[in-house]
Amino acid sequence: MAETVTLEIEAEIATLTVDRPEALNALNVPTVDAIRDAVTEAEAEGARVLVVTGAGEKAFVAGADISYMKSLSPAEAKQYAEKGHTAFRAIENFPGPTIAKVNGFALGGGCELALACDMRVASERAVLGQPEIDLGIIPGFGGTQRLKRVVGDERARRLIYFGDRLDAQDAYEYGLVGEVVAHDELDERVASLASDLTKKPRHALAAAKDAINAQGDLTARLEREQIEFADLFDTPDQREGMEAFVEKREPDFE
Repeated sequence: MAETVTLEIEAEIATLTVDRPEALNALNVPTVDAIRDAVTEAEAEGARVLVVTGAGEKAFVAGADISYMKSLSPAEAKQYAEKGHTAFRAIENFPGPTIAKVNGFALGGGCELALACDMRVASERAVLGQPEIDLGIIPGFGGTQRLKRVVGDERARRLIYFGDRLDAQDAYEYGLVGEVVAHDELDERVASLASDLTKKPRHALAAAKDAINAQGDLTARLEREQIEFADLFDTPDQREGMEAFVEKREPDFE
């Protein structure tokens, strides 16, 4: 793993931090690869929740590394995009809830990184957006697809076509983030959410995530839900949860 990404695991919560504060945590190639490796390690270590954030006080991730991108050929740009997609799909497919702790600028690739997470909690100082259009390009790490799933089709088109940047409150009103908190309360709030999620049944959370993320037409997605639902009836989570309900006690999940 590159030195530009750190991974800490404590109490079954993995915290992945993009650590290039001098570059506002911009995503160069080693950093993108390191994000992928960190997610793989968090999964291998059995983390139940993954928190993604950026180092320093200014940025979550300010975007992709423009100084690197400016001279890329189309073939090189395709390879760069493939790396971003691989890393962000790893986050999307992590078998547990993922939380973007958006502590500052989350623009371009940074917004796409946040979109790859299940939930986004923003500091009041956060600024989010997809301003790639003003560089003569478009989002290349999944933003054209994930943004519209989160905020709706027309709002996504407007954000991408105009390249607008949203402050935290506007991002909340758009549905781009789930909540906004005071900057000095961000760590505590995300820690609380992550801790609460570790107490939920691991198998059921993974199944819920798989069902929500299912691809295809409505029929295929509903079929996936049925499969995920049924498969849970062979797990200790299901047995404990239902027995606890019948016995009128709190469940003790694995």
